[in-house]
Amino acid sequence: MALDTPASAVAYSGDLSTSPTLVLDAPDTAVGPSTSASATLPPNPAPTRARLFAAFAVIYFMWGATFLAVRFGIESLPPLLLGGFRHFTAGLILYPLARWRSQQKPTPANWRAAALIGVLLPLCGNGAVCWSEQLVPSGITALIVGTVSLWMVLIEWVRPGGTRPTGRIFLGLVLGFIGLGFLVGPSHFGGSEGVSLLGTSVLVLGSLCWAAGSVFSKHIQLPRSPLLGAGMQSLVGGALLLLVGLVSGEGAAFDVHKISSRSIAALGYLIIFGSLVGFSAYTYLLRVAPPGRVGTYAYVNPVVAMFLGWLFAGESLTLRTVLAGAVILTAVILVITAPRPATGTQRLPAPGEA
Repeated sequence: MALDTPASAVAYSGDLSTSPTLVLDAPDTAVGPSTSASATLPPNPAPTRARLFAAFAVIYFMWGATFLAVRFGIESLPPLLLGGFRHFTAGLILYPLARWRSQQKPTPANWRAAALIGVLLPLCGNGAVCWSEQLVPSGITALIVGTVSLWMVLIEWVRPGGTRPTGRIFLGLVLGFIGLGFLVGPSHFGGSEGVSLLGTSVLVLGSLCWAAGSVFSKHIQLPRSPLLGAGMQSLVGGALLLLVGLVSGEGAAFDVHKISSRSIAALGYLIIFGSLVGFSAYTYLLRVAPPGRVGTYAYVNPVVAMFLGWLFAGESLTLRTVLAGAVILTAVILVITAPRPATGTQRLPAPGEA
């Protein structure tokens, strides 16, 4: 679950039980419960076909490949330390850049809000992905992470004053949980064993935390600049991942001399292409492309991840995983494309990818 776009970065119109219309926060748009209106983004020059193609290639394929990068990274790097190195390094780059561009000094309330989102997204969400890939294939991990949109619907429903899902959304929820059931059991369904129940459970909890952070972010005072919020959340979440990794004993078992070149390359990929390039491409597309088209990454990433896992990591594509994948992706598409009212705003990060 992927820095990839923290909660401060984007928003969508309508409630959580509707299809997302993604819009980028303007640098001077206030964020938090006191916000009454969003500033209008300045006009942008017409995008070229080459730039659009390149940006979509990034969010489709580079983000989809982050799950395989985690798989290669944890071959010789402890999983929580891998996530910590990734997010803390990205934060060290993003934070000073955003301070310089936005000319905004974060308040204590901004730091408290960023800390909360840093705990729920990078620490719990991405930490769950990194740890679980020890037990769950990278492609299946991407499928399970895709259920974030389903959890967001449930959280929005049960919160005080929340919105009841429509019949189409209920169908998506039911299908999503049926798909998860296909993954973990029954035994030998589709000619293969179920996916690790422990690994799946950790991923589901991580996805739930990511969804909760997405919902909570609308009620707290995040910085006006989305890039600044991204840097702050990455610094906090990355530092906590490093701390938890050290406390849990990963530091004692970590031998720098045994780090493989593939793991180093994977970490570099996660920092550069997963966090920095991916974030930039995503926010660019939110400015110049139809929101519904941009949102298609949510069901393209799992397909890319499953194919790459099969091609480069020897992960099997069994009847079980194909059926479960088809059911879960159908559920996500139903939720994402459901009709929405044209009122209200809700913050939504990119999928928790790796």
